[in-house]
Amino acid sequence: MIPNAFGRIAVFLLSASLVVPAQAQDAKPAQTETVFRNVRVFDGHSGRLSAPTSVTVKGNVIAAIGPGSSTSSGAHVIDGKGRTLMPGMIDVHVHLTFSALTEPQLLSPDLTPQSAEVAAAVQAKAMLLRGFTAVRDMGGPIFGLKAGIDAGKYQGPRIWPSGAVISQTSGHGDFRLPSERSRRFFGKPARAEELGATFIADGRDEVLTATRENLRFGASQIKLMAGGGSSSEYDPLDVTQYLPEELSAAVAAAQDWGTYVAVHAYTPRAVRRALDAGVQSIEHGQLLDEATIKLIGERGAWLSLQNLPPPLPGDPPERRAKKMEVREGSDHAWAWAKKYHVKLAWGTDFLFRPEENREQNAYILKLKQWFAPAEILKMVTYDNAQLLALSGERSPYKGKLGVVEVGALADLILVDGDPISDIDLIADPEKNFVAIMKDGVFVRDPASK
Repeated sequence: MIPNAFGRIAVFLLSASLVVPAQAQDAKPAQTETVFRNVRVFDGHSGRLSAPTSVTVKGNVIAAIGPGSSTSSGAHVIDGKGRTLMPGMIDVHVHLTFSALTEPQLLSPDLTPQSAEVAAAVQAKAMLLRGFTAVRDMGGPIFGLKAGIDAGKYQGPRIWPSGAVISQTSGHGDFRLPSERSRRFFGKPARAEELGATFIADGRDEVLTATRENLRFGASQIKLMAGGGSSSEYDPLDVTQYLPEELSAAVAAAQDWGTYVAVHAYTPRAVRRALDAGVQSIEHGQLLDEATIKLIGERGAWLSLQNLPPPLPGDPPERRAKKMEVREGSDHAWAWAKKYHVKLAWGTDFLFRPEENREQNAYILKLKQWFAPAEILKMVTYDNAQLLALSGERSPYKGKLGVVEVGALADLILVDGDPISDIDLIADPEKNFVAIMKDGVFVRDPASK
């Protein structure tokens, strides 16, 4: 959900977001070999921990698992003391840039491209230190921050970027102020389009161009607005957005690049239209009926669900009512998705309240009313990684995530305790995450705990 405030943001972030840092700064050298001894492994999908064992990391991959694994003389050996070694966690619905700043900060004339990127980088580092080693960014200027993280300029999770959301005129991604007129008729792009927050695209040709522009910039998946939103001013929740041929055009263009389309949608009509067009990931869906959720499962599509935060105190009555309607629909959506074995993914979708980002881990615990601890851990590791893998060759990082197994990328968390027995442990990463490793490098070294 992305509110219309984006249309009021100063026009500067897109150009900054495309700048790749000239060289890495403060990049940490990868450990040649790290051995976690005496650890119990949650492998990402099993319902119980392993017996005490050893896990060897060489470079950025897991090289061996087993109590008899050989260790080189120069290896960095970590005594796990019977703690749990698990995969790094994954959040598949974030907006890194726009969750880093408040609306007043976004509207401030003092905001610069550099200060916005730095603010987002601060939150990205904090996210990594909460144990989230990979995220899927579902809309907004992101390419510059991603490049900075990948080059070592910043610390942060691996990012699967969508780039600018694609919206019809009057859709959930039409962020224009009333004073901004249509580009089609008056020739001037909306400020939010120049920002890189959105493409307002109508008709098959414009949707194709917008999709291909995002792919050109490095998008790993495409995000379209297919229905009304709870946090926007001009599109009611019940409206269906984009015609079948427009959705199909985006799907075809994404498939030609080996990737997929995800859509923002809540209602049965919007979701069914998207599924018929070949969309493979439904974002939100809290207002769906049982039959449509069953259909998502039958089609083999993903349902990317969230437990959304409450309305802001300053929200107008109409927006508050829409947000409450969405929140109230969550219980049925989660329960029906589990009943029909839908491919489920979890994310947060925080916006405009940087202090709320600290609750990212705690929001995982909201799943306890529907899922057992092992199921929750599987969702935020293995299952979410399967959704990331849907990007195929457009995936920006090659290798397997969400598991602790030989050959997988070394994104790991050493937990002080057994999160299958006590899932609440993951809600306090500062206390309970003894070590965090991303790509074979410690971002939280156990020596510091």
